[in-house]
Amino acid sequence: MEKLPIGPEILGKLPFDPELLIYIVPLVVIFLFYAGRRSSAHKKSSRVLRENLEAGLTEPASLHPLIDESRCIGCASCVTACPESKYEVLGIVHGKAELINPTACIGHGACKTACPVDAITLVFGTEKRGLDIPNVKPNFETNIPGLFIAGELGGMGLIGNAVEQGRQAMDNIAKLSGMGKGDGYDVVIVGAGPSGFSATLGAMEKKLRYLTVEQDSLGGTVYNFPRGKLVMTRPVDLPIVGKVRFTETTKEKLLEFWTDVEKKTGVKISYKERVDDITPSGKGFVVKTSKGTYKTRAVLLAIGRRGTPRKLDVPGEETPKVTYRLIDPEQYTGQHVLVVGGGDSALEAATSIADQAGTTVTLSYRSDAFGRAKGKNRERVDAAVAAGRLNVMLKSTVKEITPDKVVIDHDGTLHTLSNDAIIVCAGGILPTGFLKQIGIQVDTKYGTA
Repeated sequence: MEKLPIGPEILGKLPFDPELLIYIVPLVVIFLFYAGRRSSAHKKSSRVLRENLEAGLTEPASLHPLIDESRCIGCASCVTACPESKYEVLGIVHGKAELINPTACIGHGACKTACPVDAITLVFGTEKRGLDIPNVKPNFETNIPGLFIAGELGGMGLIGNAVEQGRQAMDNIAKLSGMGKGDGYDVVIVGAGPSGFSATLGAMEKKLRYLTVEQDSLGGTVYNFPRGKLVMTRPVDLPIVGKVRFTETTKEKLLEFWTDVEKKTGVKISYKERVDDITPSGKGFVVKTSKGTYKTRAVLLAIGRRGTPRKLDVPGEETPKVTYRLIDPEQYTGQHVLVVGGGDSALEAATSIADQAGTTVTLSYRSDAFGRAKGKNRERVDAAVAAGRLNVMLKSTVKEITPDKVVIDHDGTLHTLSNDAIIVCAGGILPTGFLKQIGIQVDTKYGTA
């Protein structure tokens, strides 16, 4: 059929005004540009997700988002809001948000706040890996009225979140009836880490009668980090102090800041004092420690989750060369060192020791991938391996420890390595016994809020 030329006389008879093209064309261009970006984002996110699935990097360490696909509109607000976006934690796949790099998620929770349709729930654990969490209410109170939990013990290991929880928990404690009345204290705070220190400042600000006890030193878990370790936090509101704008800093600088705050505010903390028991008494509690017995209206547990270090349970583990945390990498200069574990602490220990002159460092992990470690630490391990400074043995377990050797089963083959020191970074056992002793319910979360 012969095509008719479309001239002005034909256009004049069409059912739309040709001038509308002035508006339609830009809209089409914008649509095509938007569609192209979505297609590019889908391809990139799908690639990252596929690579992590193939590498076995599928298990988030702690708090992480669960996305309701039926509600998600694919706006990517969560992707943009994620403070760890450089590690591509979240992405858009088939027009929906998805956790594409689970092991890089460290529980900021900014994604949930940014979602405009409330499609994100923050959860602990997964269907495959349960996580023991004390049962607490939204106001941080446990099943025992007047007994509160905040920070790492409640699953909030991130420093910024722990500081915020300590402040909020103290706000709720201050609202309890009976404050400022009777004998004893209004609140006993157990722990002076990020959460406990924030709560202590909050108690001082509210003029509560408080007692803070810490079995170690200011900073709690942070104090025990390796020298020079970079710690991630975010701007937070610290009681009395106000807005603190730390982002990424070293352990030493953070502890220096906290020590300075301690001196300037005059806040009181009793160090080297361990809590042995907490017993309900009337409308309050009796707290027994290594130094005394105290009456109090409320208790805030702001202790860490590590509890007792998880051991290897192999012959020779009792030898002095076996430790369960790294303090100073320089002490291992010139030595043969084995680091056991696959989490961030293990990878950080192995790479920092490998930086020391004359060291021979082996990193042993029972699984086939470092599925619980942050991307930055995995990159440091890859770089150290490529430089010949670190030997990695995946799918391996320690079988025996002798004074100058260590025997490792590496994927079915036994290897005997020269060894001067062993650092076991296998995490810790939640102080469940102590929690149950004082009556706190502990739930195992399998991907639940």
